[in-house]
Amino acid sequence: MRQHLHLRPKTNFTSAMMRIRNTTTMAVHKFFQEKGYIFIHTPILSSNDCEGAGQLFTVKVSDGKINGNEKKSSEFFNVPAFLTVSGQLHLEAMAGGISKVYTFSPAFRAERSATSHHLAEFYMIEAELSFTESLEDIMQLMEGLIKFITQETLESSSEDIGFVHQRNSVSSEHLKVIESMIKNDFIRMPYEEALDILNKNNDSSNIQWGDDLQRAHEKALVKHCGNVPVFVTDYPEELKPFYAKQNPDNRTVAGLDLLIPGVGELCGGTLREDRYDLLHQKLKSKSLLNSLSWYLELREFGSCPHGGFGMGFDRYLQFLVGMSNIKDVTAFPRWTDHCPL
Repeated sequence: MRQHLHLRPKTNFTSAMMRIRNTTTMAVHKFFQEKGYIFIHTPILSSNDCEGAGQLFTVKVSDGKINGNEKKSSEFFNVPAFLTVSGQLHLEAMAGGISKVYTFSPAFRAERSATSHHLAEFYMIEAELSFTESLEDIMQLMEGLIKFITQETLESSSEDIGFVHQRNSVSSEHLKVIESMIKNDFIRMPYEEALDILNKNNDSSNIQWGDDLQRAHEKALVKHCGNVPVFVTDYPEELKPFYAKQNPDNRTVAGLDLLIPGVGELCGGTLREDRYDLLHQKLKSKSLLNSLSWYLELREFGSCPHGGFGMGFDRYLQFLVGMSNIKDVTAFPRWTDHCPL
């Protein structure tokens, strides 16, 4: 059915999945609205790469027929423009005046991957919180969001979730994992402790300080912790983006990933570097001073300690319904070499 996307909504499975997606979407807005967050429509078109990953879709004007033999392209703006990979930097600008903001919008990654966990176009939940100097504040917000939307969806879409679970032959153990996630506190551990656990309990692991955790490592760590979601915090500076706040040890940054059963990384977040001199130095070292001068000005002309996170909505749904492939939790999936309509 992935070859005939326009016909998929006529199937019972896709119809049920879209109803579940709708319920969870409304639960996300309900959670943030009840906590006093303001919804922001962050731009789809952007002149910067938020995380420095370099995997961007470039936007150009097409002159002539799309399927013609000849076509010319040109810049529409006075700078190169891209489809956004994240609304975070724009949320930071808004948080400087509104304090608590969030967005729930599409994001795009030009990563040439056809795995069961990647899409070229997906939805991101992102939030920014001013006046915080603690990663714990960010973790409590993330944990509260996930527990709330999970409970709301289970209660409001129980019939559809039951149908999808039956269709996917989801085991009863998966339901126990979801129930355990709602009832238990998420585990917190620093990156260094996570390395020790993996190296002591996984014969195939030989991870050194500074190595990034692969998906297999993430799943093994969650399994070791009893299939309860795990926050891994305080990563080496080189593993996190330039905006992550440097810790007092000058070795790590106040960044975190949330790992969940069966999926691995679901969320990432940081305290943002609010010290002008340090941020200036980082931007200069990465040759980003010109393109992100406005971001630096947020610190120069008045700022406050703040932080936030991003969560892949499609990946969350994949976990919730026990879906083996992320392409089946959205109506019109896009991935490498596949954009049929």
